[in-house]
Amino acid sequence: MNRKLLSAAVLALVMVVGAGCGQKPTAAPAPQEATQSPNDSSAVNAAQPDDSNGSEAEGNDQTENTQPQTDKPDQKPEDSAVQKRTIEVYYTDPQEMELKKSEMEIRFKNDADKYREAFKALQTSGNSELIPLWGKMELKSMDVKDGAMTIDIHMPDEARLGAGGEQYALDALSKTMFQFKEVQSIELLVDGQQLESLMGHVDLDHPMKRN
Repeated sequence: MNRKLLSAAVLALVMVVGAGCGQKPTAAPAPQEATQSPNDSSAVNAAQPDDSNGSEAEGNDQTENTQPQTDKPDQKPEDSAVQKRTIEVYYTDPQEMELKKSEMEIRFKNDADKYREAFKALQTSGNSELIPLWGKMELKSMDVKDGAMTIDIHMPDEARLGAGGEQYALDALSKTMFQFKEVQSIELLVDGQQLESLMGHVDLDHPMKRN
């Protein structure tokens, strides 16, 4: 009898304890804070729009606007430096009987161009009655230093003339080039060599000097 009462008391106690544990309220979950930790830089960056590009562009615009504007000088056309001059050029007649003087306008930018254009003028006349004596010569180089002109040519076989034509050719060259007062002498070379005679008929001075 006592054992039954004791068992009933223990059972009742267990039921009371179990009921108390089942009715124990659970703690409500803590609300999540909207603010992030200061160390979370990604959240801060996400919250703030990135206007770095706009700031840099605005800064560049301000820099450009603050720079003083200067007027650019008027640019001259490319041909503004080209000079014109009418020179005397010498040819011969179709029968190679005499030396004939003509005038031709040349254009050049400097003295070196001027001498080259004068030599080109000796190579063509544009007139059937004026025969160029240097038309078939090939100019290799031309230089003037301290009044001394050096001309190096290549002379093809078809450029050779008779005795009269050779003399006229030398006279045409000297008269054309010596009209430039700064030219005091002319050293004529053939393929870089000094020849006793240009074409085998007339002695060639080295150099030819202004009379």
